[in-house]
Amino acid sequence: MGEITEFSPQVTAPSRPLPFREDCWSEQATWTLVDAWGRRYMELNRGNLRQKDWQFVSDSVNALHGHTKKSWRTDIQCKNRIDTLKKKYKVEKAKIIESNGTLKSSWPFFERLDLLIGNSDKKVTPVMASPLPLPLSSPPMGELFCGSCCGGEEDCDEEEEEDMEDMEEMDEESREDDGIRRLAKAIERFGEIYERVEGMKQRQMVELEKQRMQFAKDLEVQRMQLFMDTQVQLERIKHTKRSGSDGIKLTPF
Repeated sequence: MGEITEFSPQVTAPSRPLPFREDCWSEQATWTLVDAWGRRYMELNRGNLRQKDWQFVSDSVNALHGHTKKSWRTDIQCKNRIDTLKKKYKVEKAKIIESNGTLKSSWPFFERLDLLIGNSDKKVTPVMASPLPLPLSSPPMGELFCGSCCGGEEDCDEEEEEDMEDMEEMDEESREDDGIRRLAKAIERFGEIYERVEGMKQRQMVELEKQRMQFAKDLEVQRMQLFMDTQVQLERIKHTKRSGSDGIKLTPF
């Protein structure tokens, strides 16, 4: 009797779902981000953006793309995305330099970032293009899946690694702002105290001068009173002597 072999049906493993991250960016949202950041960056004369500036950038992005909770961007996420774009720009720029200008970047954001942060000798007047309008309906699929919106998981991973550093940096900036405000209040408080002390000293000096003048006046009055009393006493003595002399002459022997 031959061996009976059991055949088990082959089970196909379920396909892995597409990776998803809430901070992945679509190309349209990235264009809006670069536009808003570029405007504020040029307004600050290519200076660093503070927390309120990043809040302005995130508000600009959310006005066009933040129609759902998943597509809503915070100021930290916007800063992380810009940092990632800067790193990508440096990589593309290095490739072009190494090729002696024979290569041209196909990355869609290269030219815009090159105008903003590139080391170009010619002066370029920044004219930011208006962000492309998006319908107010549900966001496109590109904003829901990292594979079609991030340009790879590498950008998302870099953004995730920078979250803590950027939060610490913004906390430090906030502490610096609080310190400056406290210092300003302390200086203002010191000025108020100094003003009150000086006012009190002036009032005391005026009061002392009044007392001195009153004392001098009282002293002069007392001196005059003493002089008058002395004169009266002298006149009385003289009058008494004259009266006594007259009485002696009239007395008979």
